[in-house]
Amino acid sequence: MIRPQFFIEALRGYGIDCFAGVPDSLLKTICAYITDHADAAHHIIAANEGAAVGLAAGHYLATGHPACIYMQNSGEGNIINPLASLTDEEVYNIPVLLLIGWRGRPGVHDEPQHVKQGKVTTGLLNVMGVNYEVLSKEEDKAAKQIEKAAKALANKEVFALVIEKDTFEDYKLQNVEVNDLTMSREEAIQTVAAALGEKDCIVSTTGMISRELFEYRAAMNQGHERDFLTVGSMGHASQIALGIALAQPERRVWCFDGDGAAIMHMGSMAIVANKAPRNYVHVVFNNGAHDSVGGQPTVGLKINLPAVAEAVGYLKTYSVSTKEELEKCLTFSFLHHPSCKGPVLLEIRVKKGNRKDLGRPTTTPIENKEALMTFLKD
Repeated sequence: MIRPQFFIEALRGYGIDCFAGVPDSLLKTICAYITDHADAAHHIIAANEGAAVGLAAGHYLATGHPACIYMQNSGEGNIINPLASLTDEEVYNIPVLLLIGWRGRPGVHDEPQHVKQGKVTTGLLNVMGVNYEVLSKEEDKAAKQIEKAAKALANKEVFALVIEKDTFEDYKLQNVEVNDLTMSREEAIQTVAAALGEKDCIVSTTGMISRELFEYRAAMNQGHERDFLTVGSMGHASQIALGIALAQPERRVWCFDGDGAAIMHMGSMAIVANKAPRNYVHVVFNNGAHDSVGGQPTVGLKINLPAVAEAVGYLKTYSVSTKEELEKCLTFSFLHHPSCKGPVLLEIRVKKGNRKDLGRPTTTPIENKEALMTFLKD
């Protein structure tokens, strides 16, 4: 395995000292090392992967040095447009180093949402004309691959290093941002789910939120037919929920979102507000972290999400930080009345972390979809 310090110092030896991206579980030790050893001007956790390409372009324009963008392979879709219309040699010809975690690699068992992306990871790079290397787990071989990448960057090319599972040695984040919140996300999810009406449905975002919602239903001996567990496509749960809400205006639809996901495609909030679905409740469980991929920080707790929602046109907003406040909001507030008009944003500020024994959904995505569609016919 490769030491994170060795890898980052090797990049810096070629003048690559600016890093941007979206954290990934396969890259969490590298992300943690960068967080601890790069200043704020040289490490930016971006809203999404496409935005990270823009940051890299800006850094190159200002310094003449290429930047490194890290991401899970699910983020390739977000970078295709800026790679084709910004950094490409026939447009601005800007070099960028891509560091891509290879979830769902063929032959390696992974979750359903990673299987297709794993199959097309290198194919997408080929189609885009991006040369790549699957990074070796041996440092001497990795050093030669980094040298090859550096030569490509010097030639103003985009180059990718594709990262398999267990490539990097463990490294624990030292500069951990700790909040003083006391309510867990799982407790908040259980509290909200318990308050829903029989005809209500939930669209939950990717990661821990969907896993915790699934386990709540199982613990209560309930079915999962009222919940759409968005196991992939991070940042799009709010639009899935909007599609359901507009098609079934008499049914209340709840979007269970995370702060990282909401920020990733924040413009979607403006579309929700503009369509003004009276039956739409947008719940953002905000812990200021990308909790599912290593706990790297987001700006979630540093911004005023309710003010953003109000500015784009949400009819009502709430922000709570304790179970007592949440229960009061669900019982006595605007949310309690079935005739209330939305959209409504409910921000629930929670502490970081999750149970170590948290399971995963035992139903397949297709089973989940079909059960929900049957429920929505009623």
